[in-house]
Amino acid sequence: MKVITDDKKIQELVSRGVEQVIEKNSLIKKLKSGRRLRVKHGIDPTGPKIHIGRAISLWKLRTFQELGHQVVLIIGSFTAQIGDASDKQAMRRPLTESEIKENMRTYRKQLNKILDMDKVEVRYNAEWFNKMKIKELIQMAMRFTAQQMIQRKNFKERWDQTKPIGVHELLYPLLQGYDSVAVKADVEIGGSDQLFNVLVGREIQKLYGQTPQDILTFEMLYGLDGRKMSTSWGNVINIIDPPEEQYGKIMSMKDELIIDYFRLATRLSLKEIKKIEKQLKSGKLNPKDAKSRLAFEIVKLYHGESSAKKAEKEFNRVFREKRLPSKIPLFKTSKGEMPILDLLVRAGLTQSKGEGRRIIKQNGLKINGKIYNDWKGKIKIAKKGTVIQLGKRKFLKVRLI
Repeated sequence: MKVITDDKKIQELVSRGVEQVIEKNSLIKKLKSGRRLRVKHGIDPTGPKIHIGRAISLWKLRTFQELGHQVVLIIGSFTAQIGDASDKQAMRRPLTESEIKENMRTYRKQLNKILDMDKVEVRYNAEWFNKMKIKELIQMAMRFTAQQMIQRKNFKERWDQTKPIGVHELLYPLLQGYDSVAVKADVEIGGSDQLFNVLVGREIQKLYGQTPQDILTFEMLYGLDGRKMSTSWGNVINIIDPPEEQYGKIMSMKDELIIDYFRLATRLSLKEIKKIEKQLKSGKLNPKDAKSRLAFEIVKLYHGESSAKKAEKEFNRVFREKRLPSKIPLFKTSKGEMPILDLLVRAGLTQSKGEGRRIIKQNGLKINGKIYNDWKGKIKIAKKGTVIQLGKRKFLKVRLI
C-alpha cells in the first residue's frame, strides 16, 4: 500500500485527541517522507473487554493504517504477568498465563471492529523476554535511577502513604521500552498515563543503537459519570456491548462530556463537531438531541448503521413513547410466589440481595409499570407473565410454568 503524505490528514493525525507529541517536528518529517513507519502499541490483556476509552489509541492506529503505515501490536504475554503500574494506586495482581490466554481469546474479534487485523503485525513479548539474560536487564536498568522511578506521580503518592511498591513494578517500564527495540519502532502511541514508559523506550533504543521512537499520547476520555472510566465503577461503554446498551448508556451521560465524546470516540469530522458545539452553546441544539446523534454515531461505528437505527428506534419507544421494549428477556419459574430479592438474584437482574435492596429503596424497581418499594416483600407470578423493570434499562418478563 502506498504511503499517503497529505498535509491535512497528517495534521489531524498529530492533533486530534492528542495530548503530547515527542518529537513533533521529527514525526511530521517522517510522515511526509513517504517512508512506511512502524507504529507500535502495547496491549496487556488484563480484562476480556475493550472500552471506548482504550479504543482511542486503536482508532489512531487505524488512521496510521489508512495512511499506509505498518501497525505493530505488542501483546503483553510476558509483561501482563507483572502488571503496568502507570495509573495504579496499589500493587496490581499479576495475571496467570491461563488468564492471559482467556482474555486474548476475545481480543482479536474486538480489535477487528477497528483495525484491519490481516495487515497488523501482532507480536507477543514473551517471544523475547523468555530468552533475555539477566545481564541484559541489568544493563538496561543502569540507564536509570531509583529516584526517576519513584518520582512518578502514582509511585510518589504510594511512597508518601507508605503503601508497598514492588521492585518488579519498577522493572515494567524497562520491559515496555525493550519492546520498542525488539520491533524497531519508529513511533509509539498510548494513553497519557503511558508517557513515562514510552520515554523510557526512547532511552533504551539509544542503548541499542536505534533512532529513538517518536511518541503520541492521548487525552483521557472520562466515564459516563465524569469520573475516570473504570469497569469496576460501571461507567464504561465496551465496544462489544449490544447496540441498545451502547445507545442507552450514551443517553445517560453527563451533558458536559458530549463534545469530548464526539471528538475522541467518533470519527465525525472536526468541522461537524464544531458546528454541534456552537449550536449547544447558543441553545439551538438540545443536549438530549446532541446525545441522540452521539449515540447513533458510536453504535454505527461498532455495529453498523442498520443497528444504530434499530437502537435509536428502541430507545425512543421505551423512553420517549413510554412503551415496553419490543423484546423482553423471559425468566420461567415453577414458584407462584417468590421473595422479591430472591427473584432479582435468581433472574440475574442483580448480583446480590444487597444490590437489589439498595435499588428498591431508591424506587428503582417497577413491577407491571408501578414502583415497588417493599424489599422484604413477596410477589406473585402470573401465568401470563409479570414484567419487572430495574432502573431505566433492565426489563424482564417472569412467567409461571
